[in-house]
Amino acid sequence: MSQIYSNEPMVDMYIFETSQLLEQLEQAIISSEQANEYSENSINEIFRFMHTIKGSSGMMLFNNIAELAHSMEDLFYFLRENKPDNVDYSRLSDLVLEGLDFTKIELEKIKSRDEVDGNAASIIKDIKAFLAQLKSSNSFETASDVLNPIEDVLIPKEIDENYTDLNSFNATVFFEDGCEMENIRAYTIINELTELTEFISYKPENVLDDDTSTSVIRKSGFHISLKTKKSYDEINAFFMQTMFLKDLELVQEKNESDSNKIKEKISEDKKNTPKNVAPVASQNNVQSIISVNVDKLDKLMDLVGEMVIAEAMVTQNPEITSLELESFQTSSRRLHKITSEIQDMVMSIRMVPLSTTFMKMHRITRDMCKKLNRKVELVVIGEETEVDKNIIEHISDPLMHIIRNSIDHGIEDSDERISKNKDEVGTIILEAKNSGNNVLVVIKDDGRGLNKEKILKKARENNILVKKESDMSDTEIYNLILLPGFSTKENITEFSGRGVGMDVVTKNLEAVGGSVSVDSVENKGSTITLKIPLTLAIIDGMNIAVGSSRYTIPITKIKESFRPKKEDLLIDPEGNEMIMLRGECLPILRLHKYYSIDTNITDFNEGILIMIEQEDNNFCIFADELIGKQQVVVKSLPNYIKKNKKITGLAGCTLLGDGSISLILDTAGLTL
Repeated sequence: MSQIYSNEPMVDMYIFETSQLLEQLEQAIISSEQANEYSENSINEIFRFMHTIKGSSGMMLFNNIAELAHSMEDLFYFLRENKPDNVDYSRLSDLVLEGLDFTKIELEKIKSRDEVDGNAASIIKDIKAFLAQLKSSNSFETASDVLNPIEDVLIPKEIDENYTDLNSFNATVFFEDGCEMENIRAYTIINELTELTEFISYKPENVLDDDTSTSVIRKSGFHISLKTKKSYDEINAFFMQTMFLKDLELVQEKNESDSNKIKEKISEDKKNTPKNVAPVASQNNVQSIISVNVDKLDKLMDLVGEMVIAEAMVTQNPEITSLELESFQTSSRRLHKITSEIQDMVMSIRMVPLSTTFMKMHRITRDMCKKLNRKVELVVIGEETEVDKNIIEHISDPLMHIIRNSIDHGIEDSDERISKNKDEVGTIILEAKNSGNNVLVVIKDDGRGLNKEKILKKARENNILVKKESDMSDTEIYNLILLPGFSTKENITEFSGRGVGMDVVTKNLEAVGGSVSVDSVENKGSTITLKIPLTLAIIDGMNIAVGSSRYTIPITKIKESFRPKKEDLLIDPEGNEMIMLRGECLPILRLHKYYSIDTNITDFNEGILIMIEQEDNNFCIFADELIGKQQVVVKSLPNYIKKNKKITGLAGCTLLGDGSISLILDTAGLTL
């Protein structure tokens, strides 16, 4: 196994391309199942996916994945060539998705550089049994009439025995510009061609070990000569399935005096290319797209962050700010403009659409509906909305949890829905939209909604009520379900009722500076809104001073700041400080008391109040003074602080223009 992982670039490329293919495969299966049929385009597409996965997995010696893909390739080859009737599409989808899940698990092992030791024998057996049943029910013979699409081409036996003459072919393959690792792609072609040919030679010859082979292939193409019993159409079909194929010149030589030279260009075949082509196999877009390692993007983002800090340290240098230097100010504004543009460009590169994450929810919905025997339609809106790649990694699990809860807790059975004059098919709407510097992800269902009395009863039993029930708004009651260990599910099932509730969603969102809110109307449905920042890397912050300490509050959390009057201060019976602002009574958090900081500013008329907008929990922070607005680079707290000191309310730290360190406040983590 260590030998397999010895060539890291090959392994990384295999992981990337196979992951992309699996995502596209899952979408194709779900779409086909929803339509209750597999169109000709879908069958061709799935066959191509399985062929590619089989070939690349075989080349990488991941034989368990290759054998499973081979069995599914056989199945879809039969469907493509024979177009049988009476196909159990639901069973077909189950089999392919089971194989897909197995491959995903093995791919995770490859990512972790662990032993790829999964056994797909039972899945392969089920696929072969399904294929045999298809042949039997559609009056097809089961032996040699339908053979392996690559290794055994359908040729009548009596002809095959006497077919001794070999066809000679010369092929020149050109890959798409920017696809990278052309030598490895060339080697993949040769590896697969050995199954089809009696003789093969190619140039450049040493494609893997010769460092110059990649540049030669880019400039002159990859030249292949082969002898085979296969026909021109079969060899052409083989080459046409090559990923990142730009141009193909295929020449068949019958004899020296009479040659039949045929040049096939990819452009002629684009008309017949299925619409739903995997991104890695897209022949229209690849030329303008290159793959970049995620680590390089992270490093680039770090460098841009350092540049932002360096710019602030220069332009805000105390030795310069006191001087009137017109040319310096002009140059600094120019520098700031360039820095901002570079920063925006890098941020845009890191932004990825939510579509991939949203599409995964179709699979969750499909599986839950089958297991719970429910009818639910998932409607996706705004999947093109983009967020930072580091953010998107934290919202997949919360979305899965919410979708499961909506189907298990919220959506009623068909009979119950009909008795309530509802459509028997429930609806879950998954929508994403931009809201300032945040993205809102809204999950709305038309189920039974939340029962306030049941929630309050459970809260009383768990002793988690923080205020009088009569003083709680509907939203505050509904948000109780976000607390740890809260569950109103009475029966323990595979999906819920084990005390692991919506607090999982809250924790994941708070980890990236986001928040969750719940709303509901009984017998009408529930709405859960996830509010997540566009990025975590660089934020607009307001720097404040508390004694000799510096803190930064994200601008998106600040509603306003003002200097209060002493007579505006209110004290409740428990001694908590509050202030009345436009009819709203807001609690006050003094940072110097919260973090035990020495300061001379303790009177309200000397300090400043910053109003924090935190869902339905607005409050005010009391500080010495505002230092000013600044773009700051978010750095994580040192490990020794995280391990040894349990400090709440901090999201990280940053370096200010004067070289001092400022702690970035996590307003959601500040406990009043």
